[in-house]
Parts: sequence; structure tokens; C-alpha cells
Amino acid sequence: MIGAEGAGRAGQPGAGFAEAQTTGRRVIVFAEPDGAADPAETLRSVAGVSEVASTRDFAGQAMDLGQIRSAGATVFAELGVAVVAADADQVAALEAASGRGTILAVEPELVHHVLADAGGGVSVDYVRGYRDGVGDLSGRIVPGAAGAAGGLPAAETTGYQDTDRFTWGLQATEVATSCRSGRGVKVAVLDTGFDLAHPDFTGRAVTAQSFVAGVSPQDGHGHGTHCIGTACGPEAPAASRRYGIGYEADIFVGKVLDDTGSGVDEGILAGINWAVASGCQVLSMSLGADVPRVSPIYETVGRRALAAGSLIVAAAGNNAHRDRGDFGFVGVPANSPSIMAVAAVDSQLDIAVFSARSNPVRGGQVDVAGPGVHVYSSWPMPARYNTISGTSMATPHASGIAALWSQVTGRRASDLWFTLTQQARRLSLPSVDVGAGLVRAPQ
Repeated sequence: MIGAEGAGRAGQPGAGFAEAQTTGRRVIVFAEPDGAADPAETLRSVAGVSEVASTRDFAGQAMDLGQIRSAGATVFAELGVAVVAADADQVAALEAASGRGTILAVEPELVHHVLADAGGGVSVDYVRGYRDGVGDLSGRIVPGAAGAAGGLPAAETTGYQDTDRFTWGLQATEVATSCRSGRGVKVAVLDTGFDLAHPDFTGRAVTAQSFVAGVSPQDGHGHGTHCIGTACGPEAPAASRRYGIGYEADIFVGKVLDDTGSGVDEGILAGINWAVASGCQVLSMSLGADVPRVSPIYETVGRRALAAGSLIVAAAGNNAHRDRGDFGFVGVPANSPSIMAVAAVDSQLDIAVFSARSNPVRGGQVDVAGPGVHVYSSWPMPARYNTISGTSMATPHASGIAALWSQVTGRRASDLWFTLTQQARRLSLPSVDVGAGLVRAPQ
């Protein structure tokens, strides 16, 4: 079973979905989203699915899942993927057709969770204590070694701190000195929604849609509001230090996780489909499932999103316990070769104790790192602000900075991915932990 803070591991890399939390439905990947074969007709002819709903039945492909509850299948037209509620005979027919003709793959529908507040609440003091202990040990073993874990030069070991002007993450990633704002770039954050009445976002261009049946896009959890705040928060909030990156980006809110922080493939795929159809250059997803095997679903979706000009950025995962020698693994969907995986570092630029290490499967490597420990950002009112940790917090740092680079270069998709990795700040840490390094804003 999958859990939100790395609770409930799905096995070691190479394992399948056997221990994952699933819904009983199936996700179908079709050969071509715009080919001659109609997915709905394929489902009818292969498995006898009679009632099929499509995102193309809704304006802007913003599907209302509450209106299609009676449908036997849901087709996400932009992505060439469907979710099917099938009986045993229908599943057998679909699996028999998999890999032949119009059906590429059939997989169980997974449950995903937010990837924040790792380990049930790892405190920043605990992380610093762990770092200092490792640094002291390295100094005893190797005379003259750097005092901080990771071997950073002495000038970098003092770390970053929140000031009355900027969070430590904006300083470390050089957002604080950047003149870019994300103007003209559409950023979709697919999460638990957003506090649509948050005073820091008054007057901003916000497009919101719920992909959780029966509820509005309003955030009843907090995680989504926090992630949106980091990626797209204001330049000069009235009651706070600056915590946001793309302060002039167009915000697209996709509520794909419910107010407990959980959601299923159907809602997540509906959100991705909508964001791609809306022309969003960047899709930020701080969610996942502790499944080491690459999902053909999300790899296909990631590749088709890139082809449409959209870069998906996802959290690497919080399933590591590095203090106990467990390095974890990058899970679904971040382990897909066509989705950028983001690890978390702390204010000393050391790897976070919960941040997952690269997965040896193809595409399972960490690509970049972002600030993910003790991150301050927006929160639903009346709290207004909150400080939490997780690869969830690192991901919107990367997504917001992607918007800045898209603004200054005009690049999208794979070209934008290349820019982020090439411009990253190299760290004295293993690439299996931080990839190309810490994301860095254009100056």
C-alpha cells in the first residue's frame, strides 16, 4: 500500500504494482491520441464498454467528473488515455489486446498522495542535527574535510536563512536577484486546489477547475495553496516576506487530490489533459505513489505532453530514511523518462533525509533539486502562511523557475528541460541524489 510520507513501501526497484494501492479500475493507453482509430469505438469493440465519456464533450476539455459517474469509461482525448471500470471478462479482453493494434498498455489505476511533511513531520532541527553529525564524523575520518555533509566549500557551509525580505529558497536559487517574473507563461499546479480568496493573490489571473467529483477547486487541505504560493506567489506580499517565484505567471489550478491529500489516476489524468489542452508551458505535480516500476501510462502522457509543448515537473518522493541508511527510490509518476523528477535539499544545500534517490529503472533518475526543507509559503486562510517540508516543496521551486526561463528564452518542453539542467547550480553531492544540481533562476 502507498502512503503519503513514504509510509507503506511498494517494494524495491524492479517490483510491479502488486503492493500498490489501486482502485480496481484499469487505465488504457492507446497507440495515437489523434489517429484514425477512435478510443471510444475501440473500447466498445474490444471490451463491450457501452457508455464512454470524453474530455472533448466539455468546454476547454475541463471534464466534470461528477457528471460522468455512470460512464463505463472516461477518455482523455488530448493524451490518448482512458480509465475503464471493467468486469473480469472485459479486463481479460483488454489485456489480450494490449501491445497489439490500437491498445499499447493496460495498467491498474493507482491512488496517489501529496508528498509533503515527510516522515510525519521531520523537523528542520532534526535535519540540521543529522547534517552536523555527518559533518563531524567526516571531519574525524578525513582531516581537513568540509564541516558540512556533502563537502561544500567553507563559504557555502553557513547556509541560508529566511529574512524579512526573502525565503531561504528564493535566495539559494537566485530568484531574489532575478528580474524575471514569468509574465506570459501559464503554470498549472495539479494538487489539492487553492484558496481562491487568499489576499496575496487578489487581482491575479487564476483559472481553477476541480477534477475531484462533487467538490469545488477550493483547497481544504493546504498543500496545493502552499505549492502555488512557491511557484507563482506575489512579488511583494503585504504581510509577509516574498516566498513566490513567477509572480506574473498565469495560474492554472487543477484540484486532482481531495482534501485528505489523496487522488486517483482518473482525476490526475483529467488535470493533465486540461492543462495541456489549455497550452500550459509548465505542469507542477507534487504528488506520487511509491511504485518503483515505470508506469507506461505516465511515460506516454509525459511524452505526449512534451510533444504538445508542456513540461511536467514532479516530486521525486519522500520514501527515504537516510538517517537509517534507506535511500528510497523515485516513484510514479516522477520516474517516467519524460517527466522531470525533483529532489529536495535543505538550507545548507545538503540532501534532505527524506528525499528519494535515483531509481535504477530507465528514466528513474533524479533530474534536479530544489529547496524542500522548512519552506515557507501561502496557506489557506485564516492561517495565511505555513512552513512545511517535502519533495513537494522542492517541485514548485523548479516549476516556478521553469516559468522564468520560459519567459526569457521562449523555450518549451524538452528545450526548457535542457535549459533547467544546464543552468542548474552544481552541488558537491552525488548526482543520484540531486541530478544536475540546484535549480537556478535567470538573471
